[in-house]
Amino acid sequence: MRVVLSVYGARGSVEPMAGLAARLRERGAEVRVCAPPDEEFAALLAEAGVSSVPVGAPVRPLVTTVRPGSAEGLAQRAADLMSAQFGAVAEAAEGCDVLVAAGPLPVTAGARSVAERLGVRYVYVTHTPVVLPSPHQPPPGRRGRPLPPEVEDNRELWELDARLADDMFGGPLGALRESVGLSRVSGIRDYAFTDRPLLAADPVLSPWPATGGRDGLRVVPTGAWLRPGDRPLPHEVAAFLDAGPPPVYVGFGSTPLGTRAPGIARAAVEAARERGLRVIVARGWAGLGAPDDGADCLTVDEVDHRALFPRVAAVVHHGGAGTTAAAARAGVPQVVVPQAGDQPYWADRVAGLGIGVAHAGPDPAAGSLSVALATALSPATRARATAVRGTVRGDGAAVAARLLDEAAGR
Repeated sequence: MRVVLSVYGARGSVEPMAGLAARLRERGAEVRVCAPPDEEFAALLAEAGVSSVPVGAPVRPLVTTVRPGSAEGLAQRAADLMSAQFGAVAEAAEGCDVLVAAGPLPVTAGARSVAERLGVRYVYVTHTPVVLPSPHQPPPGRRGRPLPPEVEDNRELWELDARLADDMFGGPLGALRESVGLSRVSGIRDYAFTDRPLLAADPVLSPWPATGGRDGLRVVPTGAWLRPGDRPLPHEVAAFLDAGPPPVYVGFGSTPLGTRAPGIARAAVEAARERGLRVIVARGWAGLGAPDDGADCLTVDEVDHRALFPRVAAVVHHGGAGTTAAAARAGVPQVVVPQAGDQPYWADRVAGLGIGVAHAGPDPAAGSLSVALATALSPATRARATAVRGTVRGDGAAVAARLLDEAAGR
């Protein structure tokens, strides 16, 4: 079986695909991953033993320079992403059995169009349920196209979201489809999502009700997709952990914080110190760093969460899907400071499960974080985090690989 995985986004989008690719290879499949050309993604995929195809522009410069919420340049970026699907991805997918796509709508709608032209199976996947139409939640909103605040009916909002998607992306997609002999499509959001999307999220952390979607939408939860195997901690991290009690981890992943980064890092460190705790600060794309050279703080680059989190007292983070799942699997309490996107959803899930605290507002002060840490480190929250740890599954990528095997008729 030959499988091509197409993804565009930050690390939280690319790393799960590396996990799926590794599981597919274990089943004897030939796998290629079409991903952004950032050096760290190429290294990540190479480490997983997966052949990669660079597609589109590097993501990190885009994420760290675009003003949050701004639609400036969006139309051109969307057109470029679609063109890349019809170009490099189509070339990589020639003769494959299954094309799997994740990421923004220009990527997934383009990928399904490519699969249609090539006559291969197409599978859509999302790592968060908030993008899937459901009467139980509103759409997440689109850049530059705010939803009307006076409309409260979720079904009506999802219908409006579908029309906005057609208006924003239908023209460029239609032109590309016609250039390869395909007719235009209406309802491109639902076209990209299909009627049977995979949800690569843990059913405990992110349950999808049997009646949760639009009529005919059969969501298939697989569990989160993780890279197999544990990577050892860097020497300096292991030495820091061995030198004292478990620290607090602070990291905001690929979420850009701009000029707010120093203030947020300082607030987190001060809050931990107020509780008598040491701190590990993950630099990430957010650009965090310890506010001083105190011996109780260590600033690190990329570290395997599965190796680190079981050895920390609490995880203070932005609410990314991957970080939330990693902390839950480690059984460590969380303080989630959501910034944008699906992060408020994960913050609410952490609070609802009782495994941590959802901070109110994206710009925490030392005082508010100290209060949140006190709750997260309470015996009740620790006990709940330990209990939930035993229910979070770790074989989501293996489940998805088996489903793709079945989809290919093997």
